[in-house]
Amino acid sequence: MTDAPASPVRVRMAPSPTGSPHVGLVRTALYNWAFARHHGGTFVFRIEDTDAARNTQESYDNLLDLFRWLGLDWDEGPEVGGSFGPYLQSERFDIYRDVARRLHEGGYAYDCYCTQEELDERREAARAENRTPGYDGHCRDLDADQTAEFIAEGRLPVLRFRMPDEPITFTDLVRGDITFQPENVPDYVLVRGNGHPLYTLVAPLDDALMEITHVLRGEDLLSSTPRQVALHKALADIGVAKGVMPQFGHLPYVMGQGNKKLSKRDPEANALGYRDAGFLPEGLLNYVALLGWAIAEDRDIFTLQEMVEAFDIGRVNPNPARFDMKKCEAINAAHLRALPTEDLTERIVPYLRRAGVLGEEVTAEQRSLLERATPLVQERMVTLGEAVTMLDFLFLDTETFRIDPADAEKMLDDDGKAVVKAAHAALVELETWDTAGIEEALRQALVEGLGLKPRLAFGPVRVAVSGRRISPPLFESLDLLGRERSLERLLSAQDV
Repeated sequence: MTDAPASPVRVRMAPSPTGSPHVGLVRTALYNWAFARHHGGTFVFRIEDTDAARNTQESYDNLLDLFRWLGLDWDEGPEVGGSFGPYLQSERFDIYRDVARRLHEGGYAYDCYCTQEELDERREAARAENRTPGYDGHCRDLDADQTAEFIAEGRLPVLRFRMPDEPITFTDLVRGDITFQPENVPDYVLVRGNGHPLYTLVAPLDDALMEITHVLRGEDLLSSTPRQVALHKALADIGVAKGVMPQFGHLPYVMGQGNKKLSKRDPEANALGYRDAGFLPEGLLNYVALLGWAIAEDRDIFTLQEMVEAFDIGRVNPNPARFDMKKCEAINAAHLRALPTEDLTERIVPYLRRAGVLGEEVTAEQRSLLERATPLVQERMVTLGEAVTMLDFLFLDTETFRIDPADAEKMLDDDGKAVVKAAHAALVELETWDTAGIEEALRQALVEGLGLKPRLAFGPVRVAVSGRRISPPLFESLDLLGRERSLERLLSAQDV
């Protein structure tokens, strides 16, 4: 593929609103979005919701929420509109019905009356004889008497597409030239006996009608491509579409633990789980982009705009990509540390609200305290969600503050309480409450006065004032907490 397509680029993402969005969907959507943006093209969002039994409103809402959060804005689709709508397939059944009829009348599809039992029997017989077990064309050329007999039996026919009896070759944008022999691509069903259209009809038909120029999708759909190539030609022949055959590119599998394909059951597959855990959208997208593509051999961290400028579908690696959670977290942490303090503060607020640490209305005093505290944890955080356990102690009052029992057991034994008592005695005499004065007072009282190593000297104090063994830097924490609350907690910890 050249880096400058001859016609205006139109790509689509077409998820089904079933279950939780998968991280593999994010990768596919990202590559399509970046490809469209790189070429100044159009990114279409289409919902494949023909499976009414499995579709849910919640899943539909989650899809829109996910892509809004990620910032993968669409040019046509739900809530945006466009010249090729409707963009929900459930609103396009009249179109599918009409095109199915025209394919049937044109001889490109035929009624198939085979029952499932008959299909299974012939499939097993083919396997026993070492023949390709696909559909054998049994109903391709039924005469009127045979058709009448089946109808008299009450059989409802499916509509089956007539595949050409010749090899089908296409150039995959990721994998190069691929050829399918006719015996490996048998005639397939377009419409069920009850008149319900299948993915095999609606997806390529919508691509044709919406003038999609490039179909970038997962490797699991590679085997459906020769069917869609043949159907696109048939649609052009009957005048349904303009005859523009999309170019196809099939993206590598994303592998999980044990070198198995990442499935919806794997925790790391839940795309919305990353938002809930506090990943940044730019961090997640950066990592997901690396699951098959690289901006440079020696560079892993980049912005979405930098990806858009550099993205070339021809550089996608066709080999399976392994999802590495540790690397995902490291890349997210890098983006988090690069945020300006004000931006990071704003992003932390929703997580503190969700945990009940902050109310819906954040006071000026609380916001100021959070802005001062954020730089203390920015280098220690991997996700935004971690801010809750690192910073909640600053916002809790006497009634809601609690010391973690496990940490109290380890750090606030009799020796630890003696350290806390000494710390309280030293700080209660402090005239100026600031970080430097707090550090000097505690070092004199605990390290020099009690002869303790810093870890043993400051650990009990940290637990007493923050409630945990892990917190922002101790002296700064005491400064932010203030004299009154700090002394109160040091006093209270002696009775734990």
